[in-house]
Amino acid sequence: MWQQHYSPLAGNLGFSALAAALPVFTLLYLLGVKRTASWVAALSGLGAATVVALAVYRMPFGLTVSSILYGAAFGLFPISWIVFWAIFLYRMSVETGHFEVLKDSIGGLTQDRRLQALLIAFAFGAFVEGAAGFGAPVAVAAAMLTGLGFSPFYSAGICLLANTAPVAFGSIGIPVITLSGITSLPLDKISAAVGRICAPISLFVPAYLIGVMGGRRALLGVLPAAAACGIAFAGAQFYSSNYIGPELTDILASLAAIGACLLITWMWKPKDHFQFDGAKAESHLPPRHSGAAIALAWAPYALLVLCVLTWGKADFKAFLNTFTIPVEWPWLHLQVIQSPPATMKVAPYAARYTFNWLSASGTSCMIACILSALVLRVPVRTLGVVFRTTCMQLFKPTVTVASVLALAFLMNYSGATATLGLAFAATGVAFPFFSALLGWLGVFLTGSDTSANALFGNLQVVTANRLGLNPILMAASNSSGGVMGKMISLQSIAVAAAATGMSQEDESRLFRFTLRHSVLLASAIGLLVVIYAYVVPHWTPSHP
Repeated sequence: MWQQHYSPLAGNLGFSALAAALPVFTLLYLLGVKRTASWVAALSGLGAATVVALAVYRMPFGLTVSSILYGAAFGLFPISWIVFWAIFLYRMSVETGHFEVLKDSIGGLTQDRRLQALLIAFAFGAFVEGAAGFGAPVAVAAAMLTGLGFSPFYSAGICLLANTAPVAFGSIGIPVITLSGITSLPLDKISAAVGRICAPISLFVPAYLIGVMGGRRALLGVLPAAAACGIAFAGAQFYSSNYIGPELTDILASLAAIGACLLITWMWKPKDHFQFDGAKAESHLPPRHSGAAIALAWAPYALLVLCVLTWGKADFKAFLNTFTIPVEWPWLHLQVIQSPPATMKVAPYAARYTFNWLSASGTSCMIACILSALVLRVPVRTLGVVFRTTCMQLFKPTVTVASVLALAFLMNYSGATATLGLAFAATGVAFPFFSALLGWLGVFLTGSDTSANALFGNLQVVTANRLGLNPILMAASNSSGGVMGKMISLQSIAVAAAATGMSQEDESRLFRFTLRHSVLLASAIGLLVVIYAYVVPHWTPSHP
């Protein structure tokens, strides 16, 4: 067995942290400065992480290779699995002509691009995040917006910005449930604390995304709608997370936002006309379709929602999990030793790959695709075209996702991630602010709030106890700050690019665009945590 060392460069944490951050710097430089394609940047970052693991941390070659393969496998399944079927469902709807009817039905509600963005990117996307997570909301909502006539860049940008509010409670509350399990803190208190951090930010997200994409004039024209959407979502998010639990928080909040959006489109129309850059103008009312045609057009997405919710039911999921194949990853499981201060005690690092081929959210999407093909009576030849087109569209994004997850897992098992976490923990009195940025870094690296909570949850608690801070607040800060890293993770960028058919040049442009908003919003989370920690500590749950 091999033991991790967290200050491998002359026992100095600062120098070691700079070395550990080399893969992160590589990603930022290639994407933000050199404007390299995301799959090239991901492979380069993985190369840098390999050099750091071997040369700085002295990780054995066999463990290094096994860590890379473990991360890549996780990137392929379940992450790329769910993205593939989400895009397949969209492509099938387009190929059969039903998406045109779906588009016209939305245009019949409102032709205002801003209201369409609120309804699909924010409200409907939040519902898909709450039900499935793992890239599905960006894939589904961005593809829908592109089909409605939004430019690929705006479709991707709007959906990435919108997919912040619901992330902490995504996939039936899995990130918060994972955080509670990792830290052994009460689930109800963790849920309440995350809700009290996220809800104030969620209140402004709808207005923020319209303002960012269209400017002050665009926002003022639909301010009542943005306010109603934000109030509905944030109010339901706060109530559910504090008084019901994490599992239904996103579902209830998104339904409240969808209801608010539909109600306001029926009762109120913007006085001005606004068009996002690159969007196709809607100069005439869309054609009217029969109720049966509209129902048929929406059937694939209705089946998607039904299947995802069914897969999320505890008893049904437990049954499906009986077919799961657990794999103790070869040459890695329990072969790496973790130790304080990164963990509470010396313990071997588990590496169990869960091949939940039947209970995975992606499988529910696959079943929705099969049922949709039957309902729409899609010819086998058309299904073949859709399958081939989807494979071609997702090849490079899949390489990106697999490479980024390989990078993240290698940093975890080599000890580089723990080094970065300890460097943040050394900030002392400023730790509540940097606690949120630690979660942000974790999601940037892994593309998952669940993974970031598993990565840094215990470190947050250990540091909080050492500094005399509220451990529940610090753990919740990790999850809440992490949501703002979602929009810049290469996994999310790759999914958005694949869903919209974005050009290679626009991928790096999208990263640069989301980076500044990600840093700004993560800093806002950090400041809110500082207020909770030092100004109004009685506003957050505590643990004796």
